[in-house]
Amino acid sequence: MSLYRSIPVFISVFNFIYCNSVITTTSQVCQRRQWFSVAMETKERSVKEIITAHEQREGGGFKIRRPIGGRLSMVDPFLMLDHFGPTVHKPGEALGAPDHPHRGFETVSYIIDGGSHHKDSAGNEGELKAGWVQWMTAGSGVVHSEMPSDEIIKNGGLSEGFQLWVNLPAVDKFIQPRYQDTPPEKIPVVQTPDGKVEVKVIAGKSLGTEAFIETRTPIMFLDIHLQPGASFTQEVPENYNGFAYVWRGAGFLGSDKKPAKMGQVGELSTGSVFTMQAEDNQVCHILLLAGVPLNEPVAKYGPFVMNTQEQIRQAIRDYDSGRMGRISGREKRYAQTEASKQKQRETGTWKD
Repeated sequence: MSLYRSIPVFISVFNFIYCNSVITTTSQVCQRRQWFSVAMETKERSVKEIITAHEQREGGGFKIRRPIGGRLSMVDPFLMLDHFGPTVHKPGEALGAPDHPHRGFETVSYIIDGGSHHKDSAGNEGELKAGWVQWMTAGSGVVHSEMPSDEIIKNGGLSEGFQLWVNLPAVDKFIQPRYQDTPPEKIPVVQTPDGKVEVKVIAGKSLGTEAFIETRTPIMFLDIHLQPGASFTQEVPENYNGFAYVWRGAGFLGSDKKPAKMGQVGELSTGSVFTMQAEDNQVCHILLLAGVPLNEPVAKYGPFVMNTQEQIRQAIRDYDSGRMGRISGREKRYAQTEASKQKQRETGTWKD
């Protein structure tokens, strides 16, 4: 047991002895000791530093911000977070991520605007639209394709969203792949009593409401919208690692109120609660992610995340040999990607 965790236990024992002993002179003293005990059980988290996500091209060539997986390499159990958009596409210009493999972790796609058509080597296929979340457990491995919807390819439009990579524990790295394609009506949205803060509970729990989506390990994934000047404090279990990413507007993160704006992230310090506040003159949208760390060796190579280098080499052999399967129509998806790139170059949209 850590020193911090032992303090509330010690104080509680002290209160019992003190308040029930013959030397107690007034009930007021006991009440003060009991209040002190409760106060000691809550510790405000701050953020270690504010980091600006770097920008790069990913998948078929679309631009992303990468708050986790770049300068902040990972926050166990979270391997990567990409924020794509907001981008307004002209007809024929939207890009996706044609056929690519995954093994040993989970991908979580959260669509804010636009749409995506997904398909994999296990025969799964579907459409993700605005507000949808796809929690894909790659496990033993799949080949996956994520392409723009037919509607956005034909008509253009706004596209924005996130993809999170969550590590799997060693015992789960070879489980059967699984999808949880979740429409917005199944994702709880709750508000504070004053209506100034709205929380979308994608995983975990907030404001007494639990998420619909199941996770392999304890994880919290909240999309928190604060009106100008509003503040919100979220309980975060002490044994969780976590980070907060500002994806719209600006505000302040943690007990020391470090200022942060769109595209900036802060890793949480230790504690049991975390406070966020919007600037007085603008809204602030924050992704708060936290979870129990796996504390296991991590071996990474592109879309494979395992525990040893030999497991990585085996994943490459399995993919190259076709053991992870193939998806029909691969050539068409790559041709579509190249056509969209060419269209962007012709219109001047493509900028390095």
